[in-house]
Amino acid sequence: MIESKYFQMAVAAAKRGTDTWTNPQVGAVLVKDQQVLAVGYHHQYGQHHAEIDALSQLDDISQAKGATMYVTLEPCSHYGKTPPCAKRLAEVGVSQVVIGQLDPNPIVTGKGVAILKAHGIKVEILGENQGLNLAYNFFYQHQRPLVTLKYAMSLDGKINGAGNERTMLTQTAAQQDAQRLRSRQQAILVGEHTLTIDNPRLTVRTSSMIFPPIRAALVHHVDEVDPRSHLLDQSAATWFFSETPSTQKLPEKVRVLVDSHWTPAKMVQQFANEGIQSLLVEGGSHLQADFLAVNLADEVVVYVAPTMLGGNALPAAIGAPLTAQSHFETPTISMLGPDIRIQTRRV
Repeated sequence: MIESKYFQMAVAAAKRGTDTWTNPQVGAVLVKDQQVLAVGYHHQYGQHHAEIDALSQLDDISQAKGATMYVTLEPCSHYGKTPPCAKRLAEVGVSQVVIGQLDPNPIVTGKGVAILKAHGIKVEILGENQGLNLAYNFFYQHQRPLVTLKYAMSLDGKINGAGNERTMLTQTAAQQDAQRLRSRQQAILVGEHTLTIDNPRLTVRTSSMIFPPIRAALVHHVDEVDPRSHLLDQSAATWFFSETPSTQKLPEKVRVLVDSHWTPAKMVQQFANEGIQSLLVEGGSHLQADFLAVNLADEVVVYVAPTMLGGNALPAAIGAPLTAQSHFETPTISMLGPDIRIQTRRV
């Protein structure tokens, strides 16, 4: 029970790291004689890892000698933006390390544990992560980003009214929740119709992020994108998946990726090649149908507004048919003001 308490403290600390980009969220608690000496976490991509953050809080590093460290993820074993944490724990004389889960990244997996054991440190692996780093774990298991489809719809399953104007469906609480969902993504993708009708910013407006999601759009010809598009405003990196290259000078943060026939699989592979672990497909209806048709929807988040748009309005995920029925887990359902939030993952 006592060990569980310390590990839960480490999990809670890990969740405080909200700008770790492609690094995992990690928390660490240093304990000696049943007294908590320090609590640390990975604050931001490129900064100290959780173990080093905890050690840095000690008045005297000698306090770590003989202590036990509870850490949510296997201590790293390699030199990257920071030195290896496993070696540092050995240097300061930690006697035991309790680890939530092994790091799925192949450059670490098992190597951090091996360093600790080689220095006589007792290691216990709990085999649990308390829901931390879902996309990080998925990426190294499947070698591609975790893909989430998100949309808002009316009670009759429509995402936009008939015509070429954006229809606002949800209220403030659901809109704020959608922003939080964006903040947990490394890339956000929309199709050309959504880009034209909505002119979205695809930014996280509820918080300031050092590493905001990459904004991406699938278009036929990038040179036909309206120069007033918010995606050209330099507020974040933007990728255009285009059939043709640009003949114009584009803003510095804009990147054009060219293929005569972009498919969901090709785009997902491009994100994977760049190390992107989570992708949010926000629209439109046809693009989401394309992802569903090839089983590239790992998670679905739907906001249902208590309104009707009628028969001529645009339905959700219309287009490419499914080759087989797609099954998802029993959804989690919650109320956000007058709107309903539904979330589920592929079985």
